[in-house]
Amino acid sequence: RERGRAVSAAAGALCRALPAHARPAPDTLRRARFDRPQASLDFWGLLYALLKQIHGGRWTESDAIDNQIRFVKSALWYHGYDRLELYQLPADGSAGSRELLLAFSWLLHRLGLLERLLARNRVKTGDETSVCTCDDDLPDIQMGATETAPEGGLEDRVDVRYLQWLNGRLRFQWRSLHAQHQEQCKLLHKIHLFTSGSHVDQVLGHLSVTETDIVRHPEKYKQLLQLLESETMQLEAFLEWKQLEPVYWQWMETVLDNMAEEGKMCKSKDTHVEKRRVPKLTSCCPWADNLTGQIDRLSRDLMTLQDQLHKLVAHRKAAWCEKVKAREKELQKEEFSATARKIQESVELKLLDLTRLCAPKKNKMHGLCRLVLRSKHPASKTGFGQCASKEPVSAVGATEVIRELRMREASLQRELEQLREECRHRLDAIAQGLDGVICISP
Repeated sequence: RERGRAVSAAAGALCRALPAHARPAPDTLRRARFDRPQASLDFWGLLYALLKQIHGGRWTESDAIDNQIRFVKSALWYHGYDRLELYQLPADGSAGSRELLLAFSWLLHRLGLLERLLARNRVKTGDETSVCTCDDDLPDIQMGATETAPEGGLEDRVDVRYLQWLNGRLRFQWRSLHAQHQEQCKLLHKIHLFTSGSHVDQVLGHLSVTETDIVRHPEKYKQLLQLLESETMQLEAFLEWKQLEPVYWQWMETVLDNMAEEGKMCKSKDTHVEKRRVPKLTSCCPWADNLTGQIDRLSRDLMTLQDQLHKLVAHRKAAWCEKVKAREKELQKEEFSATARKIQESVELKLLDLTRLCAPKKNKMHGLCRLVLRSKHPASKTGFGQCASKEPVSAVGATEVIRELRMREASLQRELEQLREECRHRLDAIAQGLDGVICISP
């Protein structure tokens, strides 16, 4: 009985931590454990609403069930869920509640589903912007070269003109989005500037868009208060869920045992065990020590090359400084200062990018930051911080972010030029094998 009560409490906390419009009844999880067909439609609707929110799409209850199922299957395949039994479920949603419970639990563990939803649905009282200086990483999906999605994919041959049209359309939408973002920044700056000195918190000093709207329309504070109370209840449920989360996963182990007993997971379970044993076997292979030694030698060689590179840069920098000083005395013109400043900025970006590649990885800036307008006095620098704190240590300056993004832009631009050059060589090699054909670039 105590175990059953703990499982019920964990399921209730989990359901309350989900968004209000996609909050299932705790009994839905229990029925899904026994693969009841009555819970299938509820689970399809739950996964559809949650995945729509994660991908930033619009969720409506009027969407047809076949469209919901198609979207859920595509989204799960995109995130790397490769259990084929789910993709073989009927398109009318008449069966498969246990498979859907398994996919839902996989999303909880693999994607941090609750954390993502809480961050996305957070009530924002301040003006925020997203900052990300992380390197782009491909999703960790282990798929074979010949493996394709269960419900088809792109055709083998695609018209190049269609791809060019898609590229042009994407460029147009990107420019429109960029123009709208610039207009939004201008309006935010006006609001922050005109409301300067109106906030009770002297660290902030100005009102946000939400606060300005409440000042203009005081009756809206009740709606904001209700949203904050709802978010508080959801956060309390999330804290309760984190305490009861081990109980839920123990309960899911019993679900997996039931599936194994029915013979529905024998093949996938054996494959999973084999994959988990591979690292233990390979770690004892005789070539592992040899590979470790090669890695150590390469590391030493890289350190030696890095020291030599630093010495060469210092030597060339000293030589160029002497040449610049001699040239500056000869010219003595206004254009020289501007040209030298541009060259210096370009060189600094390249050196900083090189230093970033050679230096050990550090924590990158990622997430939402609150926009705070600062005066141009030396005592307070322009910046935006994660929270309204009187300690400016946690603040992130806009200049620092711009500098980091310029370094990233320069690195990506060089990578793009390298890829273009490789494509040119490949096209030239292909064109040489076509006799009597003249290739004209578009």
